[in-house]
Amino acid sequence: MTPSDHIRKVGVIGAGTMGGGIAHVFAQHGFSVVLVDSVDGALQNARATISGNLDRQIKKQVIPAGDKDAILGRITATLDLKATAGCQLIIEAISENLDAKLRLIGSLNGWCGDDTIVATNSSSLPITRLAAAAKHPDRFIGMHFMNPVPVMKLVEIIRGHQTSESTYEIVVDLCGRLGKTGVGVNDYPGFVSNRILMPMLNEAMYCVMEGVAEPAAIDEVMKLGMAHPMGPLALADFIGLDVCLAIMNVLYEGLGDSKYRACPLLRKMVYAGDLGRKTGRGFYSYAATA
Repeated sequence: MTPSDHIRKVGVIGAGTMGGGIAHVFAQHGFSVVLVDSVDGALQNARATISGNLDRQIKKQVIPAGDKDAILGRITATLDLKATAGCQLIIEAISENLDAKLRLIGSLNGWCGDDTIVATNSSSLPITRLAAAAKHPDRFIGMHFMNPVPVMKLVEIIRGHQTSESTYEIVVDLCGRLGKTGVGVNDYPGFVSNRILMPMLNEAMYCVMEGVAEPAAIDEVMKLGMAHPMGPLALADFIGLDVCLAIMNVLYEGLGDSKYRACPLLRKMVYAGDLGRKTGRGFYSYAATA
């Protein structure tokens, strides 16, 4: 027996890019998944995306072709939040908004089992603050998956002030069952990943704003000179400039240091609706794929 053997059914709330990816990975590794969203179109899009990603995995011989239907069959998509009752683990993956997450976590208290672990996929918000809305803060934890979830091996595991050692051990073990590596970090703004990554992306944006170089040149320097697989501006477009701005705001407000001030160009682009790949335009144009 391992610490996470009792976890067989997982609820994922939020059917966006991250939630869909998390549902995909759990279903791929044999778990029953309840995928919840408030918008039916989001659920349909998530299933279509998961299906397409499974096809890519088959083409790359990551999984056998015969596994696709079984994996999709393990995912139940629903608009009913209460369908997560009976899940041993519930992961919220809604938008990076503190008030929305607090409301959602509080609403789970009415039907969550006393042994249910509730996790957040938040990329920067304080885990201890979110845990305050949970019925059992000792069974609340951060599980920050990396995007794209089916590909990236890291899960940042963030303990809140009251997170129990047993909860932490269960989640670390669970990551291993998913073929991922869970790395424990403490509850500070941006954790480790975004506290280091986002200021780098932000500085690249300052380089554009100040005319140091064009976006393509900045990205080429970082790819060829620093061996980054993707340049910082292309990565910002991939993440979503609105997400980058939200995380920079969390860092600035949480740490109070001017070095975390969001680049004015980033703010301007977000206000204009140029959010990167998701809108077809950011630091690069994606009109053909939007």
